[in-house]
Amino acid sequence: MRDEFDLVERIQRDLHEVRWLGPEEIRAQARRRGQRRVVVATAVVLALAGVSAVAVAAPGKSPSPALPAASASPARHEITLDALLQPTDLPQPVNVRLSQSGLGEPVMLDPMLGSCRTSQGLSNGWQPSILSRSQTFVPERAVINASESDGRVTQDLFRLVPETATQLLATMDDLVAPCAAWTSVGGYKVGDATGTGAAMHHWAVVQRGFAGDGAALLLHTGSQPVDQKTGEPIGAAPGPTSTAVVRVGDLITVLSLRPTGTELDLRRLAEVAARRMCVAANPAC
Repeated sequence: MRDEFDLVERIQRDLHEVRWLGPEEIRAQARRRGQRRVVVATAVVLALAGVSAVAVAAPGKSPSPALPAASASPARHEITLDALLQPTDLPQPVNVRLSQSGLGEPVMLDPMLGSCRTSQGLSNGWQPSILSRSQTFVPERAVINASESDGRVTQDLFRLVPETATQLLATMDDLVAPCAAWTSVGGYKVGDATGTGAAMHHWAVVQRGFAGDGAALLLHTGSQPVDQKTGEPIGAAPGPTSTAVVRVGDLITVLSLRPTGTELDLRRLAEVAARRMCVAANPAC
């Protein structure tokens, strides 16, 4: 029993020797903890925003020595209008018919090429983008309801995950291989005549490396459509179409010049487009 009394006496003596914080000291410690939480939260927000924070100090204290920034320039995200071709880049006076932006759009090289692949049970092969901008140029002389026969330049500019942008060009030969020779079959109506028509299509990558960090020229040719039953020609024979695909950093642009532009015209325009893309590419040119 005496041992229990000794224990109680020691506890009471120790408690008397403890210094308890006053209300002001408790509030001061709480303020210091709150400041540390703000500093930590600020650093997390800056990291998520892609900002290189060299030093973050609590209010009223000197900052610690600055650390080297992880990157000299922050990553670009938005595709600005100056990254697109400008009307002055074209050899003739033009107007912008359409200019729009999108999120998560697929990088579509040629809609009919996608149809060729899916008709064979394959995916269309289009890579997903993060965001994009698109525009169409038409000659100033063209009327508002210009037909497809009017000369025009179309440009789609996409930002992709960097590895996806690189892969798109590296695997383009595999993408078009199943459509080296493909017969399309479908209904048609020309004037009063209707029926089922057929035509042969060919796609091939005919040139590479002429612009930017990588480029490819995709050529599509098609045969004269004919009526599947009679073999009679339907409409006019289509001309070849070329599409330029250019990469600069994590950007991909898809350019087409129809219907009278030559491959040389398209390559020259692709070189100009690549220089324009530098203002928005990651990494910077």
